[in-house]
Amino acid sequence: MSAAAIRQADNSVEIALRVHPRARRAGITGIHDNRIKLAVNAPPEDGQANRAIVKLIAATLGVASRQVEIIRGATSRSKDVRVTGVTLAEAVERLLP
Repeated sequence: MSAAAIRQADNSVEIALRVHPRARRAGITGIHDNRIKLAVNAPPEDGQANRAIVKLIAATLGVASRQVEIIRGATSRSKDVRVTGVTLAEAVERLLP
């Protein structure tokens, strides 16, 4: 898998995601167009999927949900999130098997 989906940005890391809402199982499912494929159970209505994405990324990286922010693509399947409190090496290790 490619680490191009995760990049250093000031005191945080930015992660490029491709999201599959309403999935049977939540989790990281691979890479698509240099984006980490992420499946969530929640539907893409009323921000439910976005909240599920934040919780899943926070749990995977071992940070609080408040440290994860969707910075681009709030209404799109392609999203960019910013995570503080984690290094680039830690993010790559935990997100890319």
